[in-house]
Amino acid sequence: MLSVEFHCHTVFSKDSLTSPRKLVETCRRKGIDRVVVTDHNTIAGALAAQKLDPELVIVGEEIMTTRGEILAAFVKEEIPRFLSPQETIRRLKEQGAFISVSHPFDRLRDGAWKEKDLLEILLEVDAIEVFNSRCMNPRFNRDARAFAEKHDIPGTVGSDAHAAFELGQSLLLLEQFEGPEEMRQVIRRGVPKTRLSSLWVHLASRYAVIFKALTES
Repeated sequence: MLSVEFHCHTVFSKDSLTSPRKLVETCRRKGIDRVVVTDHNTIAGALAAQKLDPELVIVGEEIMTTRGEILAAFVKEEIPRFLSPQETIRRLKEQGAFISVSHPFDRLRDGAWKEKDLLEILLEVDAIEVFNSRCMNPRFNRDARAFAEKHDIPGTVGSDAHAAFELGQSLLLLEQFEGPEEMRQVIRRGVPKTRLSSLWVHLASRYAVIFKALTES
């Protein structure tokens, strides 16, 4: 079985404190077999990390659409933000990417979805993120899991790590796979290992935003 981290960020996301090298080193130390690097609206950090360890790192992207956030793996070309969900998915499908939806019902985040909007794209995505370690209210994860079960769609889990110490908080154990099509084949049999992060991790993200604003000004 492979331990897979589906959702994490590098310093190429404005609210992350993790460099690509630190991310790779931490995943190796913690025994994480695959990591999908999903910076916000960019694949630059994922590409930098993949150069350091091509077997470990899967290039992904967390993409803000006009309705909510899409979480993709095996991304070859960067998708810009603020496209419609349908256009975002169309471009991802052209690349053969694995398409999920990040923290769909976390109402404390800008990327949350309204259920009616999610239903419109449900047949076009491969999975729904049913557990996110950074959800501040456990109900948000319960709602996502209930939605996935009701509509018989596979679930992914993710640490949503913005700092290296968060990596591995939530992992999905999967059978061996290579590429997005094989991931689709094994995803339903994934075994989640999940844990919520402490609320204070959000302070680290806020610090990262402020620090980068000061250093870039």
